[in-house]
Amino acid sequence: MALSLPLSRRTAARVLVGLVVVGLFAPAAVQAFVPGDSGTPGTVGLEAGTIDSEASNDTVVAIQGFHFQGQGSQKKPARLVQVTPDGSTDWVYDGSNLNARWFYDVDPLANGNLLVVGTNAGGTVVAELDRETREPVWTERFDFKDTHDVEMLPSGNLLIANMRNWNEEEQRSDDRILVYNRSTEEIDWQWTFRNHYPNSTDGGFSEDWTHVNDVDRIAEGQYLVSPRNFDQAIVVNRSTKEIDYRLGEDDNHDIMNEQHNPDWLVSEDGNPTILVADSENDRVVEYERRDGEWVEVWEVGTGQLSWPRDADRLPNGNTLITDSLNHRVIEVTPQGEIVWEYYATWGPYDAERIGTGAESNGPTMADQGVSGSYQIYGSAGLIEGTGGSLTFAGAVQNTFAGTPLGAPAQEFATRWAHVTPWIRPAWMGSWAFAGALAGTILLFGWAFGEAFAERDSIRRGMQKAARDIRAR
Repeated sequence: MALSLPLSRRTAARVLVGLVVVGLFAPAAVQAFVPGDSGTPGTVGLEAGTIDSEASNDTVVAIQGFHFQGQGSQKKPARLVQVTPDGSTDWVYDGSNLNARWFYDVDPLANGNLLVVGTNAGGTVVAELDRETREPVWTERFDFKDTHDVEMLPSGNLLIANMRNWNEEEQRSDDRILVYNRSTEEIDWQWTFRNHYPNSTDGGFSEDWTHVNDVDRIAEGQYLVSPRNFDQAIVVNRSTKEIDYRLGEDDNHDIMNEQHNPDWLVSEDGNPTILVADSENDRVVEYERRDGEWVEVWEVGTGQLSWPRDADRLPNGNTLITDSLNHRVIEVTPQGEIVWEYYATWGPYDAERIGTGAESNGPTMADQGVSGSYQIYGSAGLIEGTGGSLTFAGAVQNTFAGTPLGAPAQEFATRWAHVTPWIRPAWMGSWAFAGALAGTILLFGWAFGEAFAERDSIRRGMQKAARDIRAR
């Protein structure tokens, strides 16, 4: 005679939910005890990807590093890395040597040294580093909060993009670009955004109103400036303080969406050209000014790059791209083929090819007879999302593309891809993290459901406990 064990619906539901929770946490648990050797930034580290042809010279990469509430992470450090032409790691310089919890811009100087910008909770540090010894030649410290870019002018003075310059007393933004005289230790010149933009731009003043992340000297008395939050690249005239050129407009994300590090080029026909890492659009794009209007000439990597923050045109016509949240630097041909790839976790911000100048120094796409939109191909795929595999965010975006949910899915995928690297454990991949987060949400939902179902019993228990306390 067969025996049957009655199983209530509630018990069956608990078993089912428990199995789902275990299944969601399983990938994270496996990665915690048996880390993989690919697919996860923390396990990939610093190493070569695709090297179809050796680079023309060494490449220096500034790695921002990831942190939480101002505290540095030993597993996600800020570093400078020099990479040899064959993709080998030559040397690594830790940000702690300069008390820098974050690294941002790095510029090769004419004397062979490096101009480096780092920040910590107290302000900004700018240093000239000897590239051979990695010893500082000089160091300047400013109380500027979170500066991303400083350029050395021919005079030896420093051109600085001063973001998050919040005036607490006046409740206004004093974000500016300025020239600091290293000899007199004074500011020789400054240009403040609120004097040249409607104060309602980007929703009005905030502590991070402009997020001006880049300033370059492009000619005598002209500076190319990137107010990221305004979705614009502008050329400021030092003498007149007027804006000579403006590419983009606030909230018009079809042109640019919170870009980084625009570079100035001039075509053989004399047309101004801007190459820019269009970060929130996850692409690199080039615009040329023709007949008084900016025309999009070329784009690469749309939907494949993840928050690119630097793009430099090389003398050979290729483009060196810092693909920040894919944790790599790639050199691509005008048609999008990767010919050189280096993985650099966590969060590379800037990459410079030694011997090619501090910014772009190559032909425009128009001069190469190239135009249109190109996909990137040829990655070694050492990190999920950089080859044929998809990250969790990429899968969400692709699943809903072309449906009524396409726009919100893309917005969710973008936010997810840009936020989770800061909080995800170094050893955990994006899919495992998504599973663990879903498991955590399900556990809380389960606990709430159990509490709701047993609310009468819980209330009676609390009342009995209260009576017992009073009776003592």
